[in-house]
Amino acid sequence: MPFDLAEKFVVAAEHALGAALPDEYKAAMQLSNGGELEANGDEWALHPIADTSDRKRLARTSNHILAESRACQGWRGFPENALAIASNSAGDRLIFLKKGAAFDATVYAWSHETGELEVAAESFKKLRSA
Repeated sequence: MPFDLAEKFVVAAEHALGAALPDEYKAAMQLSNGGELEANGDEWALHPIADTSDRKRLARTSNHILAESRACQGWRGFPENALAIASNSAGDRLIFLKKGAAFDATVYAWSHETGELEVAAESFKKLRSA
């Protein structure tokens, strides 16, 4: 079960990323840092934002958005400006794309097989909880 998330950890993630996260995403993650949702006919496990407030939260957020995005950077076709926010059981990712000093609110589904992007939702708020 996901925990809530203090704003200071969102700020730390944005600082490490060098870009602002979409407001709807930040608000949702502060209420429930992780969980599952549905998009494009599939179920996705959200990658949490790193929470170092105690050992339990640190362990539960070890697959945080920065670590998952770094891991994906080595994959063929993964966009350089992408932030991985969720994965499905097939290895695909839901991502945000960085545009300047912020990540665009549009959520894309990235296929690990083809490298293609498909719009999953125009904003994080439009995704459904699983």
